[in-house]
Amino acid sequence: MSDRLQILQESVRHLADVTSRLDPEQYTSPAFPSEWTIADTYSHLGSGAVIGKQNFENSINHRENDPAFNPSVWDEWNAKEPSVQVSDCLVYDRSYLSALEDASPEQRESFSFNLGPYTFDFEGLVGLRLSEHALHTWDIEVAIDPHATLSSEVANAILDSVNFIVSMTGKSTGQKKSVTIRTTAPVRNFTIELDASSVRLVESINEGTVDLELPTDALVRLIYGRLDAKHTPSSLTGEVVDELRQVFPGF
Repeated sequence: MSDRLQILQESVRHLADVTSRLDPEQYTSPAFPSEWTIADTYSHLGSGAVIGKQNFENSINHRENDPAFNPSVWDEWNAKEPSVQVSDCLVYDRSYLSALEDASPEQRESFSFNLGPYTFDFEGLVGLRLSEHALHTWDIEVAIDPHATLSSEVANAILDSVNFIVSMTGKSTGQKKSVTIRTTAPVRNFTIELDASSVRLVESINEGTVDLELPTDALVRLIYGRLDAKHTPSSLTGEVVDELRQVFPGF
């Protein structure tokens, strides 16, 4: 079994654990971001699981996707009561994971998925689900635990495939600049390269002092627009953090 799939299994178990700590009265409370309730976030994860599983099974069975399927799923989930959105999410979340687990080596090897100009293999698909799953689980958990973080294992795995998100959501500041970064637990070095119209994150060799040193969890949440002042480690202050919040406003 791939490392990413094992980490996704842990994320699925963690979501179930977080859910067990919720009072049903909290389902309609704000998640992160506050425009979504906790139940809305479960609905997003649950509908995403239904769509992801169907698209995955269509691909490995060489079936065409029905363009009407996704909107029908969203309409169905939007109509559910909050308590049902939560409970159904856990069911379909596990079902999607099982479909990925049960895929044969041949099916994994031949799998290919296009998302706009990007093509993903099986590992890439698992990475996409892991990123979505872990960050939205954090969105829920932080509503009941302001000190919630991503595990180092999850954050490190997300960083391995985060360039897709950087290229999609990074906003250039209009200037050419490089920002050196070092993460802790594990130690990794990156450079964020800004120019007039693009943002890139590249793994690099940064010796000595860097512009920003931060936990791996914090870097991932920064890139995903989840490192607001309220959820930033107290040791992280200054212009570099403020500037990078503008580069990565979230989506």
